[in-house]
Parts: sequence; C-alpha cells; structure tokens
Amino acid sequence: MDMKEQDEYFMRLALDEASLAFYNGEVPVGAVIVSEGIILSRAHNTREVSKDPTGHAELLAIRNSAVKGDSWRLGKTTLYVTKEPCIMCAGAIVNARISRLVYGCKDEKGGAVDSLFHLLSDKRLNHQVNIASGILEAECAEILRRFFQVRR
Repeated sequence: MDMKEQDEYFMRLALDEASLAFYNGEVPVGAVIVSEGIILSRAHNTREVSKDPTGHAELLAIRNSAVKGDSWRLGKTTLYVTKEPCIMCAGAIVNARISRLVYGCKDEKGGAVDSLFHLLSDKRLNHQVNIASGILEAECAEILRRFFQVRR
C-alpha cells in the first residue's frame, strides 16, 4: 500500500469515528493514531457527553496512545483527524512529539495548523510536525456540514 492509499485508509477509520460522534450529538470529528501501520488508538469528540471542554478527538486519541505505549512521547506516530486541529489540540500534538499529522478539511474559524495559525511548523517551538492536508477532504467537510445543517 502506498502512502496515499494508507492515508485514505486510516482517514476512513477517522471518519467512522466522526460518524459515532455525529450520532451521539457531538461535533463529528474523529481521530486515529497509527505507529508503523498499527492502530494505537481511535477516538471521537465527547465534549457534550462528558461535559469536558477538552473532550476533543485528538486529545482523547493522544491520551489513549500514551497510556498504551507507556510514554507521553509519541515520536514515531501519525495522527489522522477529520478536521484541522484547534490551538489546544495543536499544542498537544507538539507536546506529544507526534511525527506526522494528516487531516481532512480545514477549519477556517479555529484551525491552528494552516488556517489561522501555523503552530505545527513554527520554528520557535522545540518540535515541528510533518503535515498532509486535504485527505478525503470532501467527505470530512460533508459530515460537518450535515451536522450543523441539522442543528440549525
């Protein structure tokens, strides 16, 4: 499997997680963390259900991967997430030393990777992350559009 196929495969799993969030009344964002082709964790947004403002898919996946790997350092991992991470999640990605981020659609109102800020590539920080964006972008944007259409 080449890199593009691999990215699409794992992004589809992240979309599965986003669907779970959608059906639970959560903003439909899903995340998967992979190391050398092995899934370490999968998660989706749980802010409403858990009443926790940090219940973002990325943070939950990072926490679960750190516990599973018995280290906060996730240096040889790729995080797949359906929507561009926010400032909080981008900070966690840097602090966890994640090697690569693959995300689906941009977040023009809150994205901290490419849209509003460029935290993962900021040379002033002690860690930079390789970034791939636009993977299954239409599907990732569509589930968000449907969710907010239903809510309005």
